[in-house]
Amino acid sequence: MDLAPPRTSAEQPGPRGRALGPRSGVSAELSLEPPLLGCRDIRNVSGVQYLGSGYTKAVYKAVLNRTLAVALKAVDFGGHDIAHCVRQFSALGDCYRLAAYKIVKEMILLQRLRHANVLQLYGYCYQDSNDIPDTLTTITELGSPLEMIQLLQTSWEDRFRICLSLVRLLHYLAHSPLGSVTLLDFRPRQFVIVDGELKVTDLDDASIEESSCTSNSDCFMEFPARNFTLPCSVEGRCQNMNEKRNLYNAYRFFFTYLLPHSAPSSLRPLLDKIVNATGELHWGIDETAAQLERVLNLYKSGEYLQNTTRVPKAEYRRVPEAFIPDENYRCWPSYHHKGCLLSVFDVSEAIEICDSYSQCKAFVLTNQTTWTGRQLVFFKMASNHIVPDPDKITYVKVTD
Repeated sequence: MDLAPPRTSAEQPGPRGRALGPRSGVSAELSLEPPLLGCRDIRNVSGVQYLGSGYTKAVYKAVLNRTLAVALKAVDFGGHDIAHCVRQFSALGDCYRLAAYKIVKEMILLQRLRHANVLQLYGYCYQDSNDIPDTLTTITELGSPLEMIQLLQTSWEDRFRICLSLVRLLHYLAHSPLGSVTLLDFRPRQFVIVDGELKVTDLDDASIEESSCTSNSDCFMEFPARNFTLPCSVEGRCQNMNEKRNLYNAYRFFFTYLLPHSAPSSLRPLLDKIVNATGELHWGIDETAAQLERVLNLYKSGEYLQNTTRVPKAEYRRVPEAFIPDENYRCWPSYHHKGCLLSVFDVSEAIEICDSYSQCKAFVLTNQTTWTGRQLVFFKMASNHIVPDPDKITYVKVTD
């Protein structure tokens, strides 16, 4: 991939902060479109907050023009890459340009790889900093860090959404305009969550190079738990290695933890099949994506309930335009940390859930829905105090 490093002092623009153009530091083929945001917007920044850093970059949260929350990425002058380079060569300016190459590469990839599960690039700015001309800051969509411990405590529906987002991303990367893209540094910290969707944020270690080979033994993939040997194609390339590397990493970091646990019982056989097939690399990304979309359709349509027994154990009295403000009990997983708030496909599923909890004596249908269109329902342990509410319907257990 033809990516030139950031420009040298001979290539500086006239005025400070001019946006990167077709001939400034990147090939004409991979030139960037004019940015939506630039240096002028960074000058109006407020609420700057340090989010974290890696070997090369530091990331900050900021508010531009008092309205738009964004992430700002820049080379971390106190980071490993700069410090290691300066110790060796004592040339801060040259070390900066070497480190900034990664930001330029990532910026171009964010521009070229347009997808719902790739973080949006809003703009960028070149300006003088730390006595170095034309230091680069990129402006991107702001996401929340991916906290696996927190994810494990959320509903299966939200965890499934993360896995579905990831599979849709990997399907796109396998068929991207640049060819098959692999994420060489594939870890949860490379992703963020934006409005419930998983998005990749770090692309500086992405690669479109498929490994060359003369025999199958050259196509060896090593992971901590197990290894794989892929076929060497007649063209002398390891067959689908980029795609398979991404897929196995998705299995070991995401699917094995997030997909099966607390899933609807009728969906578990299919989910187990998906987990096992990706863990053994029996499927490619096309089949994996098709199977997860199938799970989504079964869940959204309510078909997953067809083979379950739906005869209520108790009778319920319907009370329209009514709500029970108190009488909460906790259940897991719940959308409300102080109560039992779950999603249901229909009233019959809400009755099933209430019947399954010994403390449940009523439930309240809200007018709120989840990302799949399922209705959110509060489950209550009594119905002593019912108040009017035009947006809710209460069902009270009459007999056990």
